Amino acid sequence: MIQPLTLRARAEEQAERLPALLARAEHLAGAVLLGAHGRRRAGMGDDFWQYRPAQLGDSRRMVDHRRSAMGDNEYVREREWQIAQSVMLWVDQGASMRFTSDKGLPEKIDRARVLGLALSILLVRGGERVGLTGTALPPRSGRPQIDRLAALLNEDDAADYAPPEHRAMVPHARAVFISDFMGDLSGVQTALTKAADRGVRGVLCHLLDPSEEAFPFSGRTIFESVGGTISHETLKANDLKGRYLERLAARKAELQDLCALTGWRYGLHHTDATAQTGLLWLYGALDTRSGVAA
Repeated sequence: MIQPLTLRARAEEQAERLPALLARAEHLAGAVLLGAHGRRRAGMGDDFWQYRPAQLGDSRRMVDHRRSAMGDNEYVREREWQIAQSVMLWVDQGASMRFTSDKGLPEKIDRARVLGLALSILLVRGGERVGLTGTALPPRSGRPQIDRLAALLNEDDAADYAPPEHRAMVPHARAVFISDFMGDLSGVQTALTKAADRGVRGVLCHLLDPSEEAFPFSGRTIFESVGGTISHETLKANDLKGRYLERLAARKAELQDLCALTGWRYGLHHTDATAQTGLLWLYGALDTRSGVAA
């Protein structure tokens, strides 16, 4: 059981981080212009969009007689397409994400949170509903939803590797998963398979620290998980480099194959790249559901 003083200290720490996360996400989102998401389109809805000349095949009920009476041609009154898409977000908050190889680089979880929240801000501004996978925060629109997202994204998971939540997937919605995917992939496989069964397509953002790509270790080295549950000591770390890089390549290939099988899109982002680069790719990838980005 968590002691009251410990719980209060943790709550105060979370509260202090919240305004900073929101401010950085707002700033990042402001650097990206609204593009494909939220564009006005003709379709079913209540709001007037435009008049256009009547065409062969238009129903007589679509003709606006008042506008047509102003000239010799018949005009159709089009309404704006108002079916907002739902986007579900999962940001890995496991202990492995709280790693950085350099004080000048952000922790993986910091970059993941900023990307996830900034993307949500852009989508909500475009008229779409955003929420978290699972039952904690169903997709909704509006500024209050962003505040709720920020609060929940600030909660750390004690486990070294946190599996994605796959409950309550909204049928035919879209989803975004952001993680280092260093743990067991069975949870990811289950989530993407269930998503595919419900017609959910999305984006898988593989987030890594540059040292996790280069493996710049040699000599005596002690490798420990951030959560402290795994430890391995070696006298010749450089002898492990080849095998590690092979396993990392295999992990990337497995994720790409899983995305190809379920209709998702795979992308790789490093914490030494700019956050804007990652956000631009994520924002565009929600419209392009095939292919690989590096």
